[in-house]
Amino acid sequence: MSAPTSGAREGSLEAPTRHALDWKKPEFYDTAALFNELERVFDICHGCRRCVSLCNSFPTLFDLVDESSTMEVDGVAKQDYWQVVDHCYLCDLCYLTKCPYVPPHEWNLDFPHLMLRAKAVKHREGKTKTRDKILTSTDSVGKLAGIPVVVQAVNAANKNGMFRKLLDKTLGVHADAIVPEYHSDTARKRLKGHTSAVQTAESVGSTRGKVAIFATCYGNYNEPHIVEDMLQVFEHNGIPVTLTEKEQCCGMPKLELGDLDAVEQAKNANIPLLAKMIDAGWDIIAPVPSCVLMFKQELPLMFPDDPDVQKVQAHIYDPFEYLMERHKEGKLNTDFRQTLGKVSYHASCHLRVQKIGLKTRDLLKLVPDTEIDVIERCSGHDGTYAVKSEYHDISMKICRPVVNKVKQADADHYSSDCPMAGHQIENGLRDGRAPEHPMTLLRQAYGL
Repeated sequence: MSAPTSGAREGSLEAPTRHALDWKKPEFYDTAALFNELERVFDICHGCRRCVSLCNSFPTLFDLVDESSTMEVDGVAKQDYWQVVDHCYLCDLCYLTKCPYVPPHEWNLDFPHLMLRAKAVKHREGKTKTRDKILTSTDSVGKLAGIPVVVQAVNAANKNGMFRKLLDKTLGVHADAIVPEYHSDTARKRLKGHTSAVQTAESVGSTRGKVAIFATCYGNYNEPHIVEDMLQVFEHNGIPVTLTEKEQCCGMPKLELGDLDAVEQAKNANIPLLAKMIDAGWDIIAPVPSCVLMFKQELPLMFPDDPDVQKVQAHIYDPFEYLMERHKEGKLNTDFRQTLGKVSYHASCHLRVQKIGLKTRDLLKLVPDTEIDVIERCSGHDGTYAVKSEYHDISMKICRPVVNKVKQADADHYSSDCPMAGHQIENGLRDGRAPEHPMTLLRQAYGL
């Protein structure tokens, strides 16, 4: 199948736009229609190849084409298309940083959402692995693993070589992958009953001067100290802070699985509560870029006619985005007590595609005698991709340029807005150094 020739060389010079995801329509799950669209898009990608360095989906596709009898997409067996789909973890970088044929270009190419459609078809056909269902059930796993007696056993087992080899063979979780620790002393428990010492702050720009932290399942169960750091930093800036009434997983893991019904269930649990807090004057922040992106982009594209989804989209922020918005009007506390020295900073994919710029870098650069070495490459983690036995080695290969940059920087700290990406880098370094979240570094700079 040949792609149209009009516009093939120049691509689109207009800003990318995004169409809503018609996932409720029966034709969305039509296998024949799906494979026709896969063939069309794969043929365009084969003729372009700009995205070859982003992830393993594109090298897999190009190898399949080059090794086929025709050396064109029509020579690739349709069943082999799934190899390309399974390597996509919806980082969105191809759409926003590489592809010249995204809408409004007439070719209307949206590779990540086509991969999402394929994953949804696969899931609906009952072809999802049990392992993948477990790995993406973050609330259930967090609640179980966080039981006080259980948590020590789970964390100890996850560090035991023999157990990890068994887990590799039985469940398909790679023995060398770093899996997150669990805490019975969750963020919600640590901050229970917290009353902000600061009562009011003025509105600045789009920010209204008080924030509710959506702790996320990861922030609550796995790294609650990041949520504590956020609270300390925001209150130090005179901004009242509270936790949302409760939280359920934002739905990103299930989105990447193609379980769109589960995404809707998470949306129905979270959105009414967040919308209620916004109506009460609170802005929302979250410690994990993927969760912010879910509310900023994916849910609005899945539910374009839901006014509460649009309301949350307008009032949820990356925490550094929020603070830098206030800094523009001179409302950021810049009385830093400690220098950070040199920081090797990894800008995660799901932060970059929010189209807000490098706000974390910009804020940390305000700390005196601090140098920020920015790395804009994918870590290859994706939450679950890096822990799967069949993909772990590939994920580490994707992360290798990031690890090399950290090694070359020889910095005082290395950091990523995505805590899981930070641990992926840690796994590549293997030198005993642990990542430090940017919010943790900012708290250190304030001397808190």
